[in-house]
Formats: sequence, structure tokens, C-alpha cells
Amino acid sequence: MVTRTPTRRSFCIAAAAFCATGPAQARSIVDLAWSDLLPEGSTEMPPALRGVLEHDEADIAARQPRSSGVRTDWNGQTVRMNGFIVPLDYDGTGVIAFMLVPYVGACVHVPPPPANQLVFVTSARPYESQGLFEPVTVTGKLTTAATRTQLADVGYALTANRVEAYRG
Repeated sequence: MVTRTPTRRSFCIAAAAFCATGPAQARSIVDLAWSDLLPEGSTEMPPALRGVLEHDEADIAARQPRSSGVRTDWNGQTVRMNGFIVPLDYDGTGVIAFMLVPYVGACVHVPPPPANQLVFVTSARPYESQGLFEPVTVTGKLTTAATRTQLADVGYALTANRVEAYRG
């Protein structure tokens, strides 16, 4: 009897330690830069397309450059990315769907980047955004998903577990 108690206790402690660390190790977070979304050999957005355009110019989305494809090796991984919010849907005053874009003005004031430089983010928990193009850090599950919005074609989707203000 005496020998079973320490063995059972040791097993319970080991099981609790595994449960506390095992899933965390299996769900490690990958920090992605925007260049990580480009297929090998692709180049980033040409600087000339990052200029500000007049608000009344028609159909900025029509000037979206063609995408060179998406990377599927990030599918299903938990990632963390920094970018800027372009709100698409709200729950009360909180944003629950938005495009994460790599620079201020993308999709609204300038032609959108290629689809492989845009991420469609959804969040079950509304994020109280401070306004258009707020810098944020988003953590969640990334997948490839061709999505068309009124602003641009999007190459990736991210189901956010966490959206927080960017803290450079």
C-alpha cells in the first residue's frame, strides 16, 4: 500500500505537468512578417503603389495587382501578425471582422496590395477599435482562403484568439 501512493501521486503530478506544458508546446505561436506570406521568389509590394490617391477616384479595388499565389505551409498554424485594421463588420461598437493590411491606406486610399498581402480576420470577441487603420497584433489560426470583399480580393483568413493594440 505504501509504495502505491507515491507511484500514483507521481503519476498524477507528471500527468498534470504534461497537461500544463504539452498543449502549449504543440500550439507554439509563429511570428509572421508580411514577407512570410509571399511564395518563394515573389517580391513585396512596389513602393509606387503605396502613394495616396484622391478619395473620389473610382474603383481603387480594380487596381489591385495580381497575386503571385499564397503559401500553404502556414495552414492551420497559430500565428501572430502585426498590421493595420480595415473594419468590415461590427458587433455593437466592437469590430468582429476586418482586413489586416500591411500599411496605412491599403484598400481605402490606395490600390490594395495583392491578395497574398491581405488577411481576412474574424473574431468571436469584438475588438474595440480606435478607428480606421489602427495598428494591432493579431494571434490566431491562419488558413489560405480566397475571399472577395468590396475592397479587395484576400488570400488568407485568420480566426483570431486575440486582437490587441500594437505595442512596438
